[in-house]
Amino acid sequence: MSSWLGIHGGWLWAILGLLLIGGEILAPGVFLIWLGLAALLTGAVVGLAGLGWQAACIVFAVFAVACVVAGRLLTRRRGEEPDAATGLNDRGRQLVGKVFRLEATMTGGEGRIRVGDSSWRITGPELLAGTEIRVVRVEGATLVVEKA
Repeated sequence: MSSWLGIHGGWLWAILGLLLIGGEILAPGVFLIWLGLAALLTGAVVGLAGLGWQAACIVFAVFAVACVVAGRLLTRRRGEEPDAATGLNDRGRQLVGKVFRLEATMTGGEGRIRVGDSSWRITGPELLAGTEIRVVRVEGATLVVEKA
């Protein structure tokens, strides 16, 4: 068994790599492809250097970490923080930069605006009803606005 594994070890890693890459089609996300690439690279190293299974597993672990990190860096959007929210389920963040018209005068630097079927608390300079405002940032559930 040990000699069989030593002879065919590189091919076994290559087959594992192809199975992992193929598994990417069945699993959501982009993760198995990096492990599959690591297995293919391990297969090449094992095939060229004739490593034993213990050394091959260590080589695979190193390649797996390197490929996952490299894949994460390659697929991250430019200018995006590593764990930044996409804003998909963050309604307030989606409103940043949008312009609205005040329905009521802001008093004490506070007021409310209607956005669709919801009402938002706003803070900013005191402005009269009818003034156009722009959302500049979100602080919790409060929109910070300025005159547009």
